[in-house]
Amino acid sequence: MGGSDSAGRLVRPFTLTGGRTRPSRADFTLITTVTAADPQPERAARPQPEHTRILRLCAEPVAVAELAARLDLPVSVVVIMLSDLLEAGRITVRAPRPVTTPDPDLLQKVREGLGRL
Repeated sequence: MGGSDSAGRLVRPFTLTGGRTRPSRADFTLITTVTAADPQPERAARPQPEHTRILRLCAEPVAVAELAARLDLPVSVVVIMLSDLLEAGRITVRAPRPVTTPDPDLLQKVREGLGRL
């Protein structure tokens, strides 16, 4: 738990997730980018205080791992809360781009070009 919180966390992580141990969705990895929806949906239920904190931190795109670090919560707990927010339409999620293998011919040309310097 956080170093500045000598009394310990007031709310246990399992209470933040309603006792759930698994997210309802599998959209999230550590490097998935999360952004608060703008504008927020009008029909959605009022978010819990922890969800509101996440939405504030997601005003600009942020990775799931960074969000968990800023919240000082386990990634698994943050992912469950993010799943709730995604289902409510309060956040948007962008998966990481797949890594492609570079063209070996292009790499060879770059290597030769660097060798001439």
